Amino acid sequence: MVMVPVQTLLASSRAFPKALCIPGCLDAFPERVELDPLPTWQQVGKNLTLRCLVDGGTPRHQLSVMLLREEEVLYRQPVDVDPKNPKEITATVLVSRDDHEANFSCRTELDLRPQGLALFTNVSMTRQLRAFDLPVTIPKLDTSDLLEVGTKQKVLCSLEGLFPASEAQISLELGGYTLTSKSTNHRDLVSAMALVEVTAELEGTQQLLCVLKLADQTLRAERILSIYSFPAPALTQSQPNVSEGSQVTVSCEARGGAQVVNLTSVPSIQPRPPSPKVQHTLTARARDNKRRFSCSAALNVAGQVLFKTRTLELQVLYGPYLDESDCPTNWPWEVGTQQTLKCEARGNPPPTLNCSRKGDGAPLPIGVVKPVTWAMNGTYVCHAESSHGNVTRDVFLMVYTETNLTLIIILVTMLAIVLIITAAMYFYNRQRKIKIYKLQRAQEEAMKLKAQAPPP
Repeated sequence: MVMVPVQTLLASSRAFPKALCIPGCLDAFPERVELDPLPTWQQVGKNLTLRCLVDGGTPRHQLSVMLLREEEVLYRQPVDVDPKNPKEITATVLVSRDDHEANFSCRTELDLRPQGLALFTNVSMTRQLRAFDLPVTIPKLDTSDLLEVGTKQKVLCSLEGLFPASEAQISLELGGYTLTSKSTNHRDLVSAMALVEVTAELEGTQQLLCVLKLADQTLRAERILSIYSFPAPALTQSQPNVSEGSQVTVSCEARGGAQVVNLTSVPSIQPRPPSPKVQHTLTARARDNKRRFSCSAALNVAGQVLFKTRTLELQVLYGPYLDESDCPTNWPWEVGTQQTLKCEARGNPPPTLNCSRKGDGAPLPIGVVKPVTWAMNGTYVCHAESSHGNVTRDVFLMVYTETNLTLIIILVTMLAIVLIITAAMYFYNRQRKIKIYKLQRAQEEAMKLKAQAPPP
């Protein structure tokens, strides 16, 4: 089959006058072949009507019209009406995503082969279709319903199932102001993310709005956010420096309409009903140093109860302490071994501590590993001192060998036995003397009674 475009034929009509010299030869070809403009956007799944207008062309019974998608023939129809009246050919197409950016056109074919000529074609100007698809759902907003002043909050809006995602425009608004957001798209998903700096000007109820535009469609999603201010409770003590024996008051005060719901410590303190301010007074003791107090405040925001907690560690100033647990009295060390004197004074501020031997003042380092020698034997005085007082404690360091220790144990055991025997003999003799004394007293009483009796 030979197909000759009409434009080619018209350009060459003078070269082939006999071939074209049929009745109305130059008017035989359609004067106009035009495809109506397509909609700016056409939704996927909806019908698209294609309209082609053909004006002129004879003989009509040898003229046909085709509607094309690219080179695919969608519809074909002969033209058999009066050539003086334009002919409109329509076809309906169900639009799919594959039709996006596809080219549509209208083509006429004038078959003059029965007259010994060729098949002549004429094509309209192509029209490009832009197709779009939207899900039935609205965009999804991801963020907290409660935003605190002074914080930064991420806000995300996304929609899945739309096409083409690259053509979608998405924006975020808070309180009527457009947020600076970053938009991304991947396949059929589009999203926008913004980092909101929550300021005091936004405090109250605000509308968060996500607007998505694609083609001639606009989708909206909104959330009502509660923006609040909730400073942590103020937890203070009545005086910065608390000395042992003095009174101190620990105060917890809530702000911004909140209530103090708990003031706790170990050891526990008596609970109080919620109020804007709670206090606890105590007489400071050494054991209260580093005692932790915890204060919890509650705020009701849009039906949700929020909590904030603050802690305080009490610092009590007290003089040095040196007791048996801090610095044991007896230290038996074997000669030749490596030993360390473990002696620690308690106090706030931390006291200085040193130990020296009675008599010659020889120092004994604390916390230092030393080889034990006979020369270290003796009684040491450990002295702890701070700005809040001082205290001393005697420490007995006894240096021994294994043989020496055995002898000491034997002597101590023998001494204990002698002491036990001596004590037993003492108690035995004492009881015996008491019995003799009581017997003598009884005899004397009997003789007195006998002497006082009248003669028979």
